[in-house]
Amino acid sequence: MEVQYEQAVSQLKALSDANRLMILDMLSCGELCACEILEKMKITQPTLSHHMKILCACGLVLCRKEGKNMFYRLNEQETSRLEGFVHQLFSTSLNCICN
Repeated sequence: MEVQYEQAVSQLKALSDANRLMILDMLSCGELCACEILEKMKITQPTLSHHMKILCACGLVLCRKEGKNMFYRLNEQETSRLEGFVHQLFSTSLNCICN
């Protein structure tokens, strides 16, 4: 159970930035090249790399390199797990930490 909390902390910290939330919103439509993300945002390439490093490190985003381009997509398994964890936090349930 504690591992679940630690992993959620890392992912929730990653969500605490408006640019990263915008990136995740864009990726919810499907895989994008870094250049496509940069076109929509008013940030530099090094700043995008910083944000993507955080999102990939916490497991919310997967990346792949094709030639010299980087492509990013949501890690649907992790986003679903985090969604379930947050839902559980705000729900009354038999497996609540207080039981």
